[in-house]
Amino acid sequence: MISGDYRYIWQAPDWPRWRYDLAALASPLADASRAQGMLLGRLADVGLVLRDQASLAALTEDVVETSAIEGESLDVASVRSSIARRLGVDIGALAPADRHVEGIVELVLDATERCHEPITEERLLGWHAALFPTGHSGISRIRVAAWRDDATGPMQVVSGPVHRRKVHFEAPPADQVPAEMARFLAWANGDTGEPPLIKAGLAHLWFVTLHPLDDGNGRIARALGDLFLARADGSPRRFYSLSAQIQRTRKAYYEVLERTQKGTLDVTEWLAWFLASLRQAVEAAHAGLDQVLRKARFWRRWAGTPMNERQVRLLSRLLDGFEGKLTSSKWAAIAKCSPDTALRDIGALVALGVLRRTPGGGRSTGYELAEDGFSC
Repeated sequence: MISGDYRYIWQAPDWPRWRYDLAALASPLADASRAQGMLLGRLADVGLVLRDQASLAALTEDVVETSAIEGESLDVASVRSSIARRLGVDIGALAPADRHVEGIVELVLDATERCHEPITEERLLGWHAALFPTGHSGISRIRVAAWRDDATGPMQVVSGPVHRRKVHFEAPPADQVPAEMARFLAWANGDTGEPPLIKAGLAHLWFVTLHPLDDGNGRIARALGDLFLARADGSPRRFYSLSAQIQRTRKAYYEVLERTQKGTLDVTEWLAWFLASLRQAVEAAHAGLDQVLRKARFWRRWAGTPMNERQVRLLSRLLDGFEGKLTSSKWAAIAKCSPDTALRDIGALVALGVLRRTPGGGRSTGYELAEDGFSC
């Protein structure tokens, strides 16, 4: 779609004078705000320790999924350990984290824990440096902690094979980026009158439309959205992940973003999608909170039962959502012990009623948490 005499939204004569129908957004805005209130109300009743665990789970999901949107897979245990270390949350043994994971965690936490501090060029470029500590994106060297220069051509969002590329969007030329970012930052730090959740949606859209960096624009746009959501919540602690919701509906996200960036400055459709996604993200967080409470009940139930470090570690993995069937061979591999030791560990937990054999058979016996192990 081409609007008037321009192809992309930033070429509009009145760019960036955003317009939206607040009356049309009243219902999704109220729904999102109500969902936030219900979640925060539940969290107020669970105590500080469990709130810390819920925040750890949400932040871990946020870091993993904001990278997954870009096609990058991070080790969940490494991410969780990095966040727990920074938040001071005790999760037992900590998994090692590489510089790349530490950088993404640093970005996400800086955006939310310092949500009320000004957003500056130095801060954004610091986030970029944290994302790319080696100065490379994959095998390609990129400009790090600096606005792009378009040395290899216009900044475009493309898909498809090399010989049949489809251009979904082209960002403003590099020579316009410094002035465009100065205007964006003045708006971001000013009292501009938009409802807080609307400002979060506009910040995400505006930054990703400018695409001011060689790489990492999507992750930083989502971090900016989270910063404004933290301001709207009145709390730097995160208990839901909008990035996870975007990942779940990634195709719809890119479709509405492309329509908006090729449309007019009336961005009502984008904001309606953003608010609906926010509501869904908050509602999904209730499942995460349920899991935190389930884990708490489990450990209360078995608090007085002697267990070795291997048993505690593997039970924690099961409580966090173990993929596939837990067998004695997997136990031995994860715990780095012999098959006989794994069988003794499992057998002791089965005898106590902590674990039970899974229904059915097959080539190897599987084990799962016994449901009555959660009753106090």
